[in-house]
Amino acid sequence: MAFDYPAPFLLLARELRRLPGIGPRSAERIALWILSNKDARPAQLAGALTAAATSIHPCAECGFFATHDLCEICLQPSRSGREMCVVELATDILPLEKTGSFRGLYHALGGRLAPLDHVGPEQLRIEPLLQRIRTGKPTEIILALSADVEGEATTNYLVEILEPLGLPLTRIAHGLPAGGGLEHADQITLQRALSGRRPVAER
Repeated sequence: MAFDYPAPFLLLARELRRLPGIGPRSAERIALWILSNKDARPAQLAGALTAAATSIHPCAECGFFATHDLCEICLQPSRSGREMCVVELATDILPLEKTGSFRGLYHALGGRLAPLDHVGPEQLRIEPLLQRIRTGKPTEIILALSADVEGEATTNYLVEILEPLGLPLTRIAHGLPAGGGLEHADQITLQRALSGRRPVAER
């Protein structure tokens, strides 16, 4: 008769396997560490996970992580009426913010156009973007999307619907590697990409 770990252990390992990049062996090692290491503090870990899941939600304006209706970035009065930087995901905002090169507002689309995955304009936060532009009247709209096929397609779509609004429309210079996302770029690369942005008409 073959024996295995107790059922609670197997349940823990199964849940860990749901995390991105965690395979069966890694999930088993993490579960073993949590249960056998005195520094693991599983109760605190569970409490932190629960607290984060219940208190953090997307900012009603830009889509970044927030604990109230608006995130800390959108709550800063000095940013109102300035440039607006459009990114794909909420996780793209912080790398740009950490460069210190941009002091305007952000807008996360929640993804990018991907017809094969059934992601069209209706699945992205494009209508809220248009509403923010009409009411906030930013001085410039900066498109900071990935430099791959889907990112380019999303950029081109946004250009078509944003150009008629008559606002300065630029995109970050591609100091970013082709096919790479913002979350993998270092701060110097992002700083150069922001400072080297150019009008969309010069594509």
